[in-house]
Amino acid sequence: VVNALNGVEAVTDRVWKYAEECKMPRMIVLNQMDRTQPADLSGSDALIEGMRERWGRAVVPVQIPIVDELGFHGVVDLVTMESFMYTPDGNGRGKTGEIPAALAAEAKAAHEALVELVAEGKDELMEEFFAVGTIPEEHLISALHEAIREDRIFPVMFTNGLRSIATDHLLDFINVYTPSPLEREPVVLKKSATAAHTNGNGDDAVVRPVSDTEPLTLMVFKSMNDPFSGRISIFKVLSGVLKNDATVENYTRKSTERFAHLSVIQGRKTVEVGELHAGDIGAAIKLRDTMTGDTLGPKGGDVLLDLPPTPEPAMTYAIEPKTRADEDKLSVALHKLMEEDNMLRFFRDPQTAEFLIAGTGQVHIEAVVSRLRKRYHTEVTLKSPKVPYRETIRARAEAQGKHKKQSGGHGQYGDCKIRIEPLPRGSGFEFANEIFGGAIPRQYVPAIEKGIQETAARGFLAGYPVVDYKVTVIDGSYHDVDSNELSFKMAGRLAFRKCMEQAKPVLLEPVMHVEIDAPEEFAGALMGDLNGRRGRVQGMESVTAGGGAATHIKAEVPLAEMLSYSTTLTSITQGRGSFRMENSHYDVVPQLIADKLIASAKVHTEVEEE
Repeated sequence: VVNALNGVEAVTDRVWKYAEECKMPRMIVLNQMDRTQPADLSGSDALIEGMRERWGRAVVPVQIPIVDELGFHGVVDLVTMESFMYTPDGNGRGKTGEIPAALAAEAKAAHEALVELVAEGKDELMEEFFAVGTIPEEHLISALHEAIREDRIFPVMFTNGLRSIATDHLLDFINVYTPSPLEREPVVLKKSATAAHTNGNGDDAVVRPVSDTEPLTLMVFKSMNDPFSGRISIFKVLSGVLKNDATVENYTRKSTERFAHLSVIQGRKTVEVGELHAGDIGAAIKLRDTMTGDTLGPKGGDVLLDLPPTPEPAMTYAIEPKTRADEDKLSVALHKLMEEDNMLRFFRDPQTAEFLIAGTGQVHIEAVVSRLRKRYHTEVTLKSPKVPYRETIRARAEAQGKHKKQSGGHGQYGDCKIRIEPLPRGSGFEFANEIFGGAIPRQYVPAIEKGIQETAARGFLAGYPVVDYKVTVIDGSYHDVDSNELSFKMAGRLAFRKCMEQAKPVLLEPVMHVEIDAPEEFAGALMGDLNGRRGRVQGMESVTAGGGAATHIKAEVPLAEMLSYSTTLTSITQGRGSFRMENSHYDVVPQLIADKLIASAKVHTEVEEE
């Protein structure tokens, strides 16, 4: 649906691209035609030309809007070559009549253009077209239906939904010309047990045509939590017939479900039905285990619909409840929202100890916060998450740690000498014991390791965990009476701190692998922005997306620079760009930025101590 005044917008392009990837037939409806200037069709003509430039010459009108001094109040059907006139704000039913004389020539030319495009690629239709000069109406209807199904034509129609103009004609067109679910390609399911069929790639698969005679297969594609009815599962019957009160198996969860109160959704209402057939969309209430994406069918079928992978969230915020009462409700409310929305994530960062909420973008997360407030009466605040920095070393060092305490009676004595050396990035922590001759009894060595790890977890430079290093205990001494595990734990801590002073410690930051898709004209601005974010562009290639030229950029960018990128990308690309990112590796923080982080950490520590 395209706004006749604003034209193709960012989301229109994105939806077109998704439909293209899914091989979905498409039709275009120019709505709000009442906002078109009277007796001026140049606006809609220019809009159609713009869509052809984006999506190809297969974009073709199957109607002409009737716009005069009364405004938009009818359409000319280019298949049947008759007009449909409407009374604005009337009952929505068009009156059939002759084509207005002022539009007769234009309608004839548009009809011929449509017929010629429909006939392309079909030899028998081309022969009939050249012999007769046109295609009879009964042949044209079936040929247009076939062309729409095969994506050879994307029909354009005109409506004004608010004032009920041409909406009945739109519904009639959908009924006659667009493909029904039964005309879709057979559904390919994967079989987890021994395959009944095998597809051409050699993978185990079961091919199910969309037919009532096939075994029952249904897939839940949406879940909603209703405050009165509980969880509502909305599903599509891929094949077979589902009857009310039927008991089916959930192949994904390995459980059994009973479909009581089978219904279809009409607007905000549910209407109970006795059965649903292949291609139908229905709803069931209070299924126990079934979630979005699950495949169900008769017991023993054991097949799964191979769903496309869910994209990783693009934006993450730290989330905090405003009050103690909100804290008690937050987790339950968010988990209910996650049942409805597969793109929502809620988790705790073990390093920063923050609760994080992640989604596809700022609008998505704001919508979740709004639902929390309105539906679950939970107030929260959002803020940028802390970046999980780490620390490491770049040089080898040796140091001795001696813990000695005497206060009457048994004292404390622990003495160890350790060597610390850097490891390759991502190696973590290694510990080795090279003590000979019993300088330290074996039972005290684990205490040294524990003391080192506890100190490393609290960091040395700015309070971030130390990683990618190896510690080797090389010497030490003990006291027969005063030595114990606590003493050697303290000795390990002291030795580790002394080593860190000599081992050239540095801060590490997470670097993300980022992939950006955007129209080609924004490539220069995006590259400049990435450079300003300390990004390293790994590659750039031109791709075709939605019929237009687009750019695919791969880059590595520090996470600290990507926290607000979603908003910036929307601004630069006018909402037409998208990106995804995932953890790539850790890299050394530039000294200037590291100095600021260390200074900030020291101020924070001093405030806490006060």
